[in-house]
Amino acid sequence: MSSGITIRALMQIDNLQPKFAAYNGATVQGSVPLSGDTVLIGEFAPGNGVFRLIDRALKASSVEATSQLVEREFGFFILRSPSNAEVSAARDAILAELGATMLDRVKPTVATTQIITSVEPYQAQLLNKWRKGSLLVPGQTLGILECEPAAYISIAANEAEKSADIDIVEVRAVGKFGRLFISGSEDSVQTAIDAAVKAIEAVEGVAAK
Repeated sequence: MSSGITIRALMQIDNLQPKFAAYNGATVQGSVPLSGDTVLIGEFAPGNGVFRLIDRALKASSVEATSQLVEREFGFFILRSPSNAEVSAARDAILAELGATMLDRVKPTVATTQIITSVEPYQAQLLNKWRKGSLLVPGQTLGILECEPAAYISIAANEAEKSADIDIVEVRAVGKFGRLFISGSEDSVQTAIDAAVKAIEAVEGVAAK
């Protein structure tokens, strides 16, 4: 694009689900998203471009900044509002600044999925050492999904919760790959993983180079 910035991910998620909202509330640096909110999540390269884009979004709407960070390669942000229209205004301001449309974002791909039934106690304890969400209880089923670009794992997490009674163990949306860890009964986890994969595959964009 003429701006020199690549939209690795850009998604608007309405009706944030309760458990995913609670997970974000426990892990973000800024304004805490609530159940039912709309969020705008983006990932850009080079990373420092995120600061100017968030500035444009905040000036063009009444959204609040939830996260803003630059890791090794990419810039990542989350903006939130109870108003879907305000989040749309923020999104449009970012796209106008870039001279782009939503079709210019990178189309995500699912890298791997795993379903592990009857999780062993020692593996559950290891995962519980670094999870930020629900505890993984031994004997539950664990579902894992990995996608690229990383930020799209957020839409996968929200759709997984919409589709089945599962718990969110961990959501890693920053870096090269995004990873989602969920737990519950075998049937619930399978349903949730299927819904998460479908959500990622439905995102339109351009193939990664």
